[in-house]
Amino acid sequence: MTQTITERAPAKINLALHVRARRPDGYHALETLFAFLEDGDELHFTPGAASFTIKGPFAAALSGEGDNLVLRAARGFAATFGVAVEGAWLLEKNLPVASGIGGGSADAAAALRILARRHDVARNDPRLFAVADALGSDVPACLLGEPALGTGRGEQLDPLGRLDGVPVLLVNPGVAVSTGPVFKAWDGVDHGGIMTGAALDRALAGRNDLEAPARTIAPAIGEVIDLLRSTAPTLARMSGSGATCFALYARDDQCAAAADRVRAAQPGWWCLESRLS
Repeated sequence: MTQTITERAPAKINLALHVRARRPDGYHALETLFAFLEDGDELHFTPGAASFTIKGPFAAALSGEGDNLVLRAARGFAATFGVAVEGAWLLEKNLPVASGIGGGSADAAAALRILARRHDVARNDPRLFAVADALGSDVPACLLGEPALGTGRGEQLDPLGRLDGVPVLLVNPGVAVSTGPVFKAWDGVDHGGIMTGAALDRALAGRNDLEAPARTIAPAIGEVIDLLRSTAPTLARMSGSGATCFALYARDDQCAAAADRVRAAQPGWWCLESRLS
């Protein structure tokens, strides 16, 4: 009997994101603190006839996409390891698209983990991370799947230790923000690197240098952050290039109360209560 392999594709947040410089290759030199949630998308693979299906609350946003990152990850794996990867992919799309929480990157990383399990490739195999790096700057971090300091384009990773159980609330105002225009609108000023120390201390002392340019493109981001900060979180900040913002709390009941407040004030916004993993 053919066995289906399932992998979670957890949401990614940037606890801090410092843009240090524009690079000659068109990318930006970054320092960022990656963290991951208990919740996210889910990917299933059944060996056999090739197909790709998307379901879930945000499936429609990808319905016209001709070449999903999951399929690109599968082709990259096949080319690198010299194996056939034909099968049926089913992606449960629970995270909003183009939202700064690594949805596509997390899905690609989940595909690589599935194929690594199927073909007995170690999760820390450098070739696997090379495939991830070729797919996008956030994919290596999503493949690692644990808190890390990212440097370079974000692909050079230094694990930071677990952050299990910290309550987190994600809020997206229903606005899709493209990464390119946000980076293009960055002011070009290096405001300094991320401090050393414990991950949460680093986050509290940090910032997101893309927040100001993202707010000019999507002013609703400012409304989200203002509302989250009014709920007395430990930290509230935009993730990635937006438009999703997050708030960390000391206790689950504080997170739940904040979610209730956001839903009452803005019933059309997307909210997710979760924990860091």
